[in-house]
Amino acid sequence: MKYRRLGKTEFNIAEISLGTWQVGGRWGEEFNHDLADRILHTAIDSGINFIDTADVYGDGESEKAVGRVVRSRSERIYVATKCGRQLSPHVNEAYQPGVLRKFVEASLRNMRLETLDLIQLHCPPSEVYYRPEIFKFFDQLKQEGKIQNLGVSVEKVEEALKAIEYTNVTTVQIIYNIFRQRPSELFFREAARRDVGIIIRVPLASGLLTGKFSKSTRFGNSDHRYFNRKGEAFDRGETFSGIDYEVGLKAVEELKKLFPEQENLAPVALKWILLRDEISCIIPGASKPEQVISNISASELPAFTPDQLAGIDEIYQTRIKKLVHHIW
Repeated sequence: MKYRRLGKTEFNIAEISLGTWQVGGRWGEEFNHDLADRILHTAIDSGINFIDTADVYGDGESEKAVGRVVRSRSERIYVATKCGRQLSPHVNEAYQPGVLRKFVEASLRNMRLETLDLIQLHCPPSEVYYRPEIFKFFDQLKQEGKIQNLGVSVEKVEEALKAIEYTNVTTVQIIYNIFRQRPSELFFREAARRDVGIIIRVPLASGLLTGKFSKSTRFGNSDHRYFNRKGEAFDRGETFSGIDYEVGLKAVEELKKLFPEQENLAPVALKWILLRDEISCIIPGASKPEQVISNISASELPAFTPDQLAGIDEIYQTRIKKLVHHIW
């Protein structure tokens, strides 16, 4: 495992870490703690020392699983969670210090931890980024020892750029992958200049970039890849990175031609992300231990050829860019 510095947190973390949205089973299924334990232990055994979760994943069950496993291990494991998405309706006015405090304290109880290494605002409405009092509030939680660092998870580049104007924001979690390349234009440079750690989420475009899906693939009714393709439940960019499913399939078929020896494209997609030194880590999810092993193999892939890099760029420029670049 290779490690990178997480910005001004000074944490030295695995460049391929673990996101836990579906760690207890496939999206929409009942949370399976035995499966979660096996995935989490496999990750730590493999050298992963940074785990990202959220209070809404599995309605708190993901946090409970993460806390249980972390407490059972002797290694130093950095734990990041998120707050805010429990608000209903999820609107700017609902973001208030007192409510956010309750969320943080509930996460601490779920994980039975004394402090959170990183708490992140969980894709709040854009207006929240223009409310200094919300960001200042987390300094109080830090003084109380409840948190060590504040970060944000964002939908849009503009939100990320606004967030890092606050000096206590240490990390930004953002979607970046072969199908979502806009963050590399300006945000990466500005984050590096301010020593803000960059955490990449949705690196496989909800599994689309594994190359394992087809027109005949069926997703369960409770799977966001079924019910959120047009943003019916939350931001459309979270599902297949906002790409129309059939457009994505055609683009993936072209990617396969560039890497004919790779039956599973996931390591290729992850390695492409790691080409950017500004990035601190990627947090691909896993619904079984084998996916953890597959993901971390990306670091050991041979270097891309110039033709492969040019081919990836051409696919984005011709098939994808006009559909998503201006939105997120």
